[in-house]
Amino acid sequence: MRRLINAVSYVCFIEWAIIVGSLTVASRLFRAHRQYANPMIVEVPLRCVTDLEVTLFASSITITPGTLVAAIASGSSSQPPVLFVHALFEDSEESALEGLYDMESRLLAMTRGRGPSTAAHTVKEPDWEEGSS
Repeated sequence: MRRLINAVSYVCFIEWAIIVGSLTVASRLFRAHRQYANPMIVEVPLRCVTDLEVTLFASSITITPGTLVAAIASGSSSQPPVLFVHALFEDSEESALEGLYDMESRLLAMTRGRGPSTAAHTVKEPDWEEGSS
């Protein structure tokens, strides 16, 4: 029963995000003498582990106006999967990550029947070395 409630809650959350995102895109068109967007790409280490969770999360991001998953890096036994998300209207990387981790927490509550076991701020970001691919 809890998963059903979390699923309905998540669908309502995504529908609300679509409405707010659409209004943001439309309202930014009519801003005189101000920048339309503040585009950025943020790296999001995931707490999602299954293919279903990663796919649902990436789809949820992409369906929301103003955001798009640009790439997915698969995880390993020592590192989580990583999404690279293009966000148009966020003021900072921190605010973008905060919104994305909120969405991920809601998704994990739906798929697992409970929230994630680790907080978003405790996820260790991958260490990328210069010149490695």
